[in-house]
Amino acid sequence: MKVEYEKISPDSGSSFRLIHWKSENDRYFWHYHPEYEIVFVRKGSGKLHIGEHLKNYEEGELVFIGPNLPHTGFGYGVIGEHEEIVVQLRKDFLGTDFLQKPEMEHINQLFEKAKQGLSFHGKARKLVASKLQKMLTQPYFERMVELLHIFQILANTNEYTILNHPEKRFDFSHKDEDRINRVYEFVEQNYQQSIDIQVVAELANLTVPSFCRYFKKITHKTYTDFVNEHRINQACRLLLENKPVANVCFEVGFNNISHFNKTFKQLKGLSPREYKSRMEK
Repeated sequence: MKVEYEKISPDSGSSFRLIHWKSENDRYFWHYHPEYEIVFVRKGSGKLHIGEHLKNYEEGELVFIGPNLPHTGFGYGVIGEHEEIVVQLRKDFLGTDFLQKPEMEHINQLFEKAKQGLSFHGKARKLVASKLQKMLTQPYFERMVELLHIFQILANTNEYTILNHPEKRFDFSHKDEDRINRVYEFVEQNYQQSIDIQVVAELANLTVPSFCRYFKKITHKTYTDFVNEHRINQACRLLLENKPVANVCFEVGFNNISHFNKTFKQLKGLSPREYKSRMEK
C-alpha cells in the first residue's frame, strides 16, 4: 500500500480511460491524480472519503472528482462484491481549447465545480448510470460521443451535492504521504495484536500528542477509531467464513467480547450474530 500520486494513461486508441472494476476487500488507498474522474458504483456499498468529505455510500453512488482532489478507493471497507465503472480523463482530453468553445460553456462550469467533488442523485444519476454501462460495449468513437452526452446531463442538472468547500485547496507533501503510509501499513500488518500508540507515533517521528492531532487532521477520525474500523471490517470477512463470534473477536485484535460486540454494532448497526445471520440469508 502507498499513499501516492497515481499515474493514469488513456486506453490505447482513446483520449480517456474507461475501467470496469470489480474487487473484494480492497486495501486502503489514499491517492490523487491530475485527471478528472467519474465513478459509478454499480454494486456494493461502503465508506466514501473525498477531500475532507466523509460519508457512507450506497449502491448506485455517482461522483465526479476533480484533479488533485485526494480520495480513497471506493472498495475499501466493502464486504463482499464491489463493482465500479470509472472514467478518467485530462481536462484537455479533446484539445487545450475544447472547453472554451461556446457550446461547452456549461460543461466548462461543471469541470470547475468538480474540483471540490460532486455527488449526483435522482434522474440525472440514473441516466448517466445507463450511459456508462452502455459505454462498456461501444467502439472508441461511440463511447467518446456517449461521454459528451454524460457531461451534458451532469452540466444541466441541479441534482448534485458539492462535497468540499469551494475555497478549499489541497496541497501535497511527500513527507506527509510517506508518514501516513507507514501508519496505515503498520495497522494492516499488526491489527490482530495489541497496538501501542507510542510505537506508531515513533513510526511517524512524532510525540504521542502530536501524532494524535496529526492523524485526526489527516483522516478526520481518531487513531483508535481507525484501528477499530479496520478490525471490524476484518471481522465481517471472518464471520462470512462461518467462524464463531468469540473466535473472530480475538482473531481481529479485541481482547473483550463485550467491547467487540459494542464496537461492531456502532459501526455496522447490527450485532455480529445479527450481521452473520443477515448475510447468510
